[in-house]
Amino acid sequence: VPYCNIYSTFMQRAYDQVIHDVAIQNLKVIFCMDRGGVAGADGATHHGVFDYAYMRCIPNMVVTAPMNESELRNLMYTLQLEKHNFPSSIRYPRGQGVMVNWQTPFEEIEIGKGRLIQDGEEVAILTIGHTGNFAVETCKHLRTHDLQPAHYDMRFVKPLDEEMLHDIFNRFDKII
Repeated sequence: VPYCNIYSTFMQRAYDQVIHDVAIQNLKVIFCMDRGGVAGADGATHHGVFDYAYMRCIPNMVVTAPMNESELRNLMYTLQLEKHNFPSSIRYPRGQGVMVNWQTPFEEIEIGKGRLIQDGEEVAILTIGHTGNFAVETCKHLRTHDLQPAHYDMRFVKPLDEEMLHDIFNRFDKII
């Protein structure tokens, strides 16, 4: 299975090739896009802030972003499985690791399914990718003030977990 490891902003330059040489043919290529989001010291030309939008509209493409190293590992494992025959992208930030013990056992992740990180009341926080770690810390802080937000990790930008979204929107009036 070919893995294409590339900076998010460099993928912008290869957009046409991704569409014509991979996606239209529905070829199994896994694009691992580093420097998703603000890339810090690498400067403005390396901030990968458009990849969710430009990868989501590519035909046959699955677009995902892990919250941590274990999720990255499991997405890389899942997408290479024989039963998955489509192009995909995995987006992650530069140097934002949160797990010391990242070599967890491989687990298959259901394509297009998010997960509940923490159940709560009144407000739901939806995150994708590394920003979910900020929400975890925020939820811990809010619990000290007797606030119990729910936190959902969407995992996939395409396909969206419509079932989970319907449940969230039926249950909560306030959503971040």
